Amino acid sequence: MAPGIPAALERPHFIGIGGAGMSGIAKILAQRGAKVAGSDSRESATAEALRALGVTVHIGHAAGHLADDASCVVVSSAIRPDNPELVRAAELSVPVVHRADALASLMEGLRAIAVAGTHGKTTTTSMLAVALSGLSLDPSYAIGGDLEGPGTNAAHGGGDIFVAEADESDRSFHTYDPQVAIVLNVELDHHANYASMDEIYDSFEAFVGKIVPGGTLVVSADQAGAVELTRRVRDIASLTVVTYGEAETADVRVHKITPRGLTSEVTVVLDGKYLTFTVSVPGRHYALNAVAALAAGVALGIPAHNLASAIGSYTGVKRRLQLKGEAAGVQVIDSYAHHPTEMAADLEAMRGAATGSRLLVVFQPHLFSRTQELGAEMGQALALADASVVLDIYPAREDPVPGVTSDLIIDAARTAGADVTAVHDAADVPAVIAGMAKHGDLVLTMGAGDVTDLGPQILDHLSS
Repeated sequence: MAPGIPAALERPHFIGIGGAGMSGIAKILAQRGAKVAGSDSRESATAEALRALGVTVHIGHAAGHLADDASCVVVSSAIRPDNPELVRAAELSVPVVHRADALASLMEGLRAIAVAGTHGKTTTTSMLAVALSGLSLDPSYAIGGDLEGPGTNAAHGGGDIFVAEADESDRSFHTYDPQVAIVLNVELDHHANYASMDEIYDSFEAFVGKIVPGGTLVVSADQAGAVELTRRVRDIASLTVVTYGEAETADVRVHKITPRGLTSEVTVVLDGKYLTFTVSVPGRHYALNAVAALAAGVALGIPAHNLASAIGSYTGVKRRLQLKGEAAGVQVIDSYAHHPTEMAADLEAMRGAATGSRLLVVFQPHLFSRTQELGAEMGQALALADASVVLDIYPAREDPVPGVTSDLIIDAARTAGADVTAVHDAADVPAVIAGMAKHGDLVLTMGAGDVTDLGPQILDHLSS
């Protein structure tokens, strides 16, 4: 067995290896010396990055892609039972491993920080990975997005810290046993898996219950769901709870957040002392994510002053208010926001950074179930923009739901007084935006689907 690789993962085959979570685990395994293979539905920069690490990547799904000597097949909850490679695995009696179990096995023996919450996981995990790397602690990390600096979503480090994004969507975050866990917020989402807030709370309680004895929970003191979770877990004797935020009662209290264009200056009170540092991305929510990262690092024994300075070196994650370029005096920025809370936060951040400019949004709803439950709130969030273009729903892993279309969002947005245009063919968007945009405007492409591909196209159209 190769050093640092569980036997079952020596020759893994990943179905959907190009996904953010799957590719990260595959990269770490390849860096540890495993013989990694997998398949994905299409070519991508991620597929090329994996091949550069020696990973075999097949395009398309076929039974023949699964090698006879595969030690396991790694899947996410999005992989359907009739996938031909999964069917072939059953025929060959190859073990099937959920990606969360694979990730948990990579954390074994290391001091793990698991970052959970309905929103902000990728950013907060990334801030920690960048800061700890900047302090020469050489962490391993697995993130749901590519860092702007290293340009990757995962790495195997030589240090004893592992930072991981903990996904609540399918309850798979119950697999981890972190020394420090962060809970940024607790809201109802992932409606195909959770029917109520009670189910959400139960799931997060189970996650907190997996923190190792003597470990620490870092949790928001501001967000209502997080406050309720804190009330529910306060009595766990083996757990240290550290709250952060703007609430007067917070253990790590935010004294002031000062916007400075596309950055913020944050002052916190920690152990009775004031500490000021820079966050190099705009928006109050990102500043609070940085404070959560600071509190988690301190819980591992890292000096606060050193960590705060290192957090300032974080410059962002792809798709999290990422500047794609400028043409004809119009800046195009990309946002992964797809839940109403995230949408409103990013739109308010852009408002704060773009005083005097118009804000135009290209929004692609993500999932029929989410649109069915939260379409009205999405429409209300779009009222924060000067004008919006709304695309058809990106289905991802879901089948259509009768009567659930983007019209749910558009109608709510118009009721809220928003200027909204429906565009059914994404190929028409660049021309539509070029006809709307004026010198000095900001254009925000927003959503968790392939709306991100439109940014460069919009820039090309504005340049022509």
